[in-house]
Amino acid sequence: MRGAGPLAVRNRALIALLWRSGLRISEALSLRPSDVADGRINVRRGRGGKQRMATYDSFASGYLDAWVAVRQQLGATGRQPLFCSVSSGETRKPGAPINPSYVRQLLPKLARRAGIDKRVHAHGLRHTHAAELANERLPLPAISTQLGHSSTSTTAIYVQKLTATDLQDAMAAIGRSIE
Repeated sequence: MRGAGPLAVRNRALIALLWRSGLRISEALSLRPSDVADGRINVRRGRGGKQRMATYDSFASGYLDAWVAVRQQLGATGRQPLFCSVSSGETRKPGAPINPSYVRQLLPKLARRAGIDKRVHAHGLRHTHAAELANERLPLPAISTQLGHSSTSTTAIYVQKLTATDLQDAMAAIGRSIE
């Protein structure tokens, strides 16, 4: 994503947080500044109205810190969503909530601009986050908690797509080889 303006800084932070935390679009867009600090996210109302704590890493933290600084310069308050509108026009005003459809349109547009042929969407970032945690050998119940799933069987759907190399590595870890 090009640019150093408020819109670019906000969008980079939003995408980084979606990817590095596995939040749903609605969860990310409903965050308040006080919900995010020190690598932890207070998801006040996840799916089913459930509250949970999630985490994000230092990669996302850098982008979030940059956005929070810009957000403060714009005069946004703690009562406004963390990821709020930065410009004004007929349909929006600074500090207003962002519509999830904006993000759904933004990601494919950025993917095309980057030359990515695959479908890019926010829920795909959630799946990527889950798969990365599984590749790092995080236990399925921990991944399930991070994603806010009430059942590990739902989480298993996210992480069950293994490559041939993943399968070979898993088999080698238990002392078997594929000939």
